[in-house]
Amino acid sequence: MGFTIGSSRAMRDIRTGARRRGRSSEGGAVAAFTGLWGWDVVPGARAAAGACSCGRADCPAPGAHPLAFAPTIPAGTTLNEATGVWAGFPGAAVMLPVGRAFDVIEVAEAAGRRALVRLERMGLPLGPVTAGPDGRAHFFVSPGSAAELPELLYRMGWDDAFLDLHGLGPGTFITAPPSDRAGLGPVRWLRSPALDAAPKPPPARLLLGTLAYVAHRSRA
Repeated sequence: MGFTIGSSRAMRDIRTGARRRGRSSEGGAVAAFTGLWGWDVVPGARAAAGACSCGRADCPAPGAHPLAFAPTIPAGTTLNEATGVWAGFPGAAVMLPVGRAFDVIEVAEAAGRRALVRLERMGLPLGPVTAGPDGRAHFFVSPGSAAELPELLYRMGWDDAFLDLHGLGPGTFITAPPSDRAGLGPVRWLRSPALDAAPKPPPARLLLGTLAYVAHRSRA
């Protein structure tokens, strides 16, 4: 699945506009996330040498949480508004609230890569997929999927298997490309957003059988 000509032009306009205004690559990404994909964005903390930019010496998640004093930049925010707000938080990480436009299924990156190949060969609908420097992959799925995961795994016969597979729902946040997470390195796309998939990620039930199988085989 790819961009249409119109969506490619929109993305190019966002990137060009951000460069003209002297904004960071994160600012351009924020504008795309809010304007094209319909995602809320929150400025997040960064980490360096184990210290978090939030200033707390006892921070439980250095460089992997939203900044408490920063506002949410809501879906639909325009290029000028998004890059303008982002300029007020230099160096912040781009973080996405989970449970609004999408939930997430998290697996080990190696298993996620293998599952992604299988899912694409099967022609199943897919949303965006990210991989982080911590070795974890995040599959975007429809909101509400995280709450359904235990029942779905039970129905599929995977409830009694130990799987390195987790659902992330409301109240959690993920770091989005191109930002750094926890001082370990940048998050990157394994499957980039596209207008025909990103705003409406698939239900977890369409992907879960393959993800569970590959996660289980990865432990064998």
